Amino acid sequence: MTISLGIDTGGTYTDAVLMEENKIIIASSKALTTKHDLSIGIGEAVQEVLENSHKKASEIVMSSLSTTLATNALVEGQGEKVGLFAIGFARKDLERHGLSAAMKEDPIIIVDGGHTHSGEEKTPLNLGKIDKLINDLGDDLSAFAVVSSFATRNPSHEILVRDLIRKKTGKPVTCSSDLSARLNGPKRAITSVLNARLIGLIDRLICASKFKLQALGINAPLMVVRGDGALISSDVAQEKPIETILSGPAASIVGAQWLTNEADAIISDIGGTTTDIAILRNGKPKIDPNGAKVGAFRTMVEAVAMSTTGLGGDSEVHISKDGLEGALFLGPSRIMPIALAAINWPDVIIPTLENQVASEKCGEYDAKFVIPTLVKSKFDNFNNREVSVLEKIGDRAKPLEGLLSNRLEFATMHRLVSRGILIMSGVTPTDASHVLGLSKSWNVGASQLALKVFANHRKGSGEYLSPEASSLAQLIIDQLTRQTGSALINVALKEDGYDDFISIEDNWLINHGLNHHNKTFFINFGLGLPVIGLGASASTYYPKVGEHLSTNMIIPKYSSVANAIGAVAGRISFKCSGTVTSPTNGCFRLHGKNGLEDFASEHEALKVLESYLSEQASSKARLSGADEIDIQVSKEIRSSDIENQRMFMEAEISVTASGRPRITSS
Repeated sequence: MTISLGIDTGGTYTDAVLMEENKIIIASSKALTTKHDLSIGIGEAVQEVLENSHKKASEIVMSSLSTTLATNALVEGQGEKVGLFAIGFARKDLERHGLSAAMKEDPIIIVDGGHTHSGEEKTPLNLGKIDKLINDLGDDLSAFAVVSSFATRNPSHEILVRDLIRKKTGKPVTCSSDLSARLNGPKRAITSVLNARLIGLIDRLICASKFKLQALGINAPLMVVRGDGALISSDVAQEKPIETILSGPAASIVGAQWLTNEADAIISDIGGTTTDIAILRNGKPKIDPNGAKVGAFRTMVEAVAMSTTGLGGDSEVHISKDGLEGALFLGPSRIMPIALAAINWPDVIIPTLENQVASEKCGEYDAKFVIPTLVKSKFDNFNNREVSVLEKIGDRAKPLEGLLSNRLEFATMHRLVSRGILIMSGVTPTDASHVLGLSKSWNVGASQLALKVFANHRKGSGEYLSPEASSLAQLIIDQLTRQTGSALINVALKEDGYDDFISIEDNWLINHGLNHHNKTFFINFGLGLPVIGLGASASTYYPKVGEHLSTNMIIPKYSSVANAIGAVAGRISFKCSGTVTSPTNGCFRLHGKNGLEDFASEHEALKVLESYLSEQASSKARLSGADEIDIQVSKEIRSSDIENQRMFMEAEISVTASGRPRITSS
């Protein structure tokens, strides 16, 4: 019996599962995600799942990884310094599409060249000039991106510049035509830049993960989940890391469908940091037709249509003091729950909270702590103000109250938090669930103290926010239910075509419908599809969400590790697309990697293109480790009738080759 290993690195936990080929889950495990080095958390989760299963590492024949690293890096503006060669573009065309934001202060080198819509050379390429420009850039760039106008119709200029950069620098180069076969050069430019920026990050993660797995005795091939839920080899992921954006959410959808066998449903995956929501139709996730959007950037990468909101079990609890009543709201920032912080720093967290409870008031920074992730010896590459703040915090958790002196220091602290150098801790829904007895994972007493402190906040009316910790805990859980319900309703409304819907909170009908208004008239409001609830805390929070939305809430067994299940349950899949145009009457031009090829027959041109794409997609799937490959072909032929005569305009063919991963002999 063959055994496969699935791994998922989330914002709070790293999950691992072992699964037999007959779809029996042998064991699962969770470890805290180690953001400074994800491979540590991966190693701990895998070690635990092996111990839980009593299986030998040598019995594992395939491993697969879903990761949030690429997504988080783009959202947080991380990545390495890159250079962009833009061939045949005007700078204003690139600027209009937000390229400056993607490039930050990295160099954009615009050179003459490129092709026309029909694939013919627009302006010759001056390789001698480009050679000199490469020399002028210096050695501080880690990778390059190359985009040429209409490269999807003729990529030859991109290929020439790519080969020259590789020869001169030996550094990775991303061509835009390798990432997308669609038009829109500026958007391809952004996609290729982001890919180049991620290469080093993903390469280090995969290399470290392979090393960690091999150290545990696992020598099976490592696959990685792509943003559309398909699997790719780790080698492909290292070359095209941008394809792993939304990898984690995509794996959750695959896992949800595998666990429930539902055909049509809404999937809601609550983590520590975010809630990811997607639609399942006919057993398959919807793909975003506009390309994956991560943070401020819209890419040309095919990925699941996913709505992400900053709401999770570790979302920070805030109080709004507008008006007489104090309204609670959650997120979007993620912090460490007090219950967990007290496990790691009991001698700091507990005495501080006890003193704050005794004062019978709650200041702005009470029940809040800051925790370092680096030891002092690693304080390099920081400016003087950052070093000063880090030295005040030291190597232990510190109460935020009275720690910093001015706004500049607080701004510096928040900047260090955004870089992962520091972690904030405070009251979260996780603490509320500990107080209510819904969870007992960590220090219940610390959560009770923290909520007692927080309950002493004063509302606009001057009254206490809540009389006791348990009633405040229920208010927090109720708010999580409301915010989750609002997020699900928004996704449902957009699915039904109501894109211009603004705010559920301000909609009288929806709010009364959710409360089942029944007086002179009645109104009910809810979801018409079941919801599949996933995540470690789904069983804690989501039953109430189902009641709130009057829908069937499905929380499957192993819902807490659905992402890891999705990582191992997916199929290898590659899609290759190509175009045939008609530059002149009676000429049918095939646009491919090998250049332009003209035919006198539309049928012959389409036949040759389909054969070429099938071979290309199958080859990529096989190289990525697929067995028993299936081929699916889709065609879009655009034509018009002129004086009762059919006039061919353009055709696009897409071929998808897919198969289950090939496994090694144990």
